[in-house]
Amino acid sequence: MGTLDGKVALVTGSGRGIGQAIALKLASQGARIVVNDLDADPAQETVELVKKSGGQAVACAGNVSAPDFAERYIKTAMDHFKGIDIIVNNAGFTWDDVIQRMTDEQWHAIIDCHMTAPFRILRAAYPVIKAQALADQENGVEVFRKVVNVSSTSALNGNAGQMNYSSAKAGVIGMTRALSREWGRFKVNVNAVAFGLIHTRMTNADAHSGASINIEGRDIRVGLNPDLLKSHAQRNPIGRGGTPEEAAGAVYLFCLPESNYITGQVVAVAGAPQ
Repeated sequence: MGTLDGKVALVTGSGRGIGQAIALKLASQGARIVVNDLDADPAQETVELVKKSGGQAVACAGNVSAPDFAERYIKTAMDHFKGIDIIVNNAGFTWDDVIQRMTDEQWHAIIDCHMTAPFRILRAAYPVIKAQALADQENGVEVFRKVVNVSSTSALNGNAGQMNYSSAKAGVIGMTRALSREWGRFKVNVNAVAFGLIHTRMTNADAHSGASINIEGRDIRVGLNPDLLKSHAQRNPIGRGGTPEEAAGAVYLFCLPESNYITGQVVAVAGAPQ
């Protein structure tokens, strides 16, 4: 039996990279997954991987920043699995530049994805969370549910060229702490993980190669300077960046029953003190 048997977990941005690793980790412990990705094909790929391993999953593709997405996402969970136990706000991307060259479009795109989207999802989930908590109370049982928001060490330390991203991820921490106080009465633990360098398609590419990803018609450059990666490995006590599976493991810790008396906390997942 898995530690999350019967739980329903919503994981945004779970068609690739860290999000997919989170979805697979939670599914491996018995959670039923509501997968999301900007594109339908990656989302369905994660669904198939979950099913192949014996789990249950359904996809809800689309841009988390779209005004109607949150309600559609919650409805997908309720239509298929009749409840919500875990929400992982993971979807995100970076669109970097120094402040004098950063456009309003860059600023708002990152703020909308990393702050507004989680806010809308959590707001849309409120009626479900409240109803489940009241039902538990009437039945004389104590059931804890989990929210895990994904932040970044850029929020803790700042990062040149990432004013939009650093600000958005700092806002995620504020959101986490505020909601932990609001939803404690519903027995919901609300915590955050702040990822450092995790090796994904966005970080593994060479910044000089011109590699990019397409986000809603925008071609956004990805990748890091190889010298920066080498320097990071030399300075990091563990000697390397993290893997998506290690990032997923940190999220999983906050989904366990053993975390029932932990809320409003931020844990850096960076292989080094922050």
